[in-house]
Amino acid sequence: MPSALAIPSHDSTAEDYWYLLKPRVMSLVVFTGIAGLLLAPGFIHPFIGLTAILCLAVGSGAAGAINMWYERDIDALMGRTKGRPLPQGKIQPGEALGFGLTLAIGSVIVMYTLVNFWAAFYLMTAILFYVFVYTIWLKRRTPQNIVIGGAAGALPPVIGWAAVMNETSLFPWILFGIIFLWTPPHFWALALCKHQDYQRANIPMLPTVVGAEKTKNHILGYILVLIGLTLFPVYQGYLGLFYGGAAFVLGLVFLGFGIRLKFSSNPTYGMRVFFYSIFYLFLLFTAMIIDKRGYYDLF
Repeated sequence: MPSALAIPSHDSTAEDYWYLLKPRVMSLVVFTGIAGLLLAPGFIHPFIGLTAILCLAVGSGAAGAINMWYERDIDALMGRTKGRPLPQGKIQPGEALGFGLTLAIGSVIVMYTLVNFWAAFYLMTAILFYVFVYTIWLKRRTPQNIVIGGAAGALPPVIGWAAVMNETSLFPWILFGIIFLWTPPHFWALALCKHQDYQRANIPMLPTVVGAEKTKNHILGYILVLIGLTLFPVYQGYLGLFYGGAAFVLGLVFLGFGIRLKFSSNPTYGMRVFFYSIFYLFLLFTAMIIDKRGYYDLF
């Protein structure tokens, strides 16, 4: 367990607690959760749907807060994270942990009470997996941390689907698989640019363990498998040609970025891949929603 940092305390603000929730990560979690909810074939009352998404957002933020509490020592060593509230002493460790635990427990209880059992179960699983499997067990021990740990971030569409259906089928687990395969190239592209940070903090991210060239090969391999899986819903008849065309084009562009990264000597090119991967996931799930709901008929 990391020890408390010897940094003077300052008055906390609402903005400090907001950043403790990792709002940028939360935004992707919420969006893919909404996608799962909209892609489910059943009906959900708008109030219940909004409650489910709110619980998902709060649960995601809670996991982020507990993650920041546990990783406050290594966050202080990394340029990308040293400005977070805990390394800066703006929030005390005990306050961050209590805040995260309260939100985590509350989000699961509300999800169970107002939505349904399975949505609450998968939300609880995502929180526990992110905290105990990724943050505490894997992060400091293996370069596969982001591969295995990525399962937590891949669960939101399953949670959204379960909120509507109170069960799951193959399709939401395909969405899970897409995010699961997307996560490694997304984070490894960032790690290529920030490898010195990870070395300083003694975190075994793939570039610091196997080197940049092998990491680039891994990124390309995951992108290729990802493209195949994104087309699988069309083959199975879950989605139509509108989505299929979008997935194919977006995947080819992603592959192009990966190939360019492979042969680029520019150490900062990984950030382009990183930012495109966010754009890619957003457009991919948007295309799913448009295709499934028939919104393209409006154009």
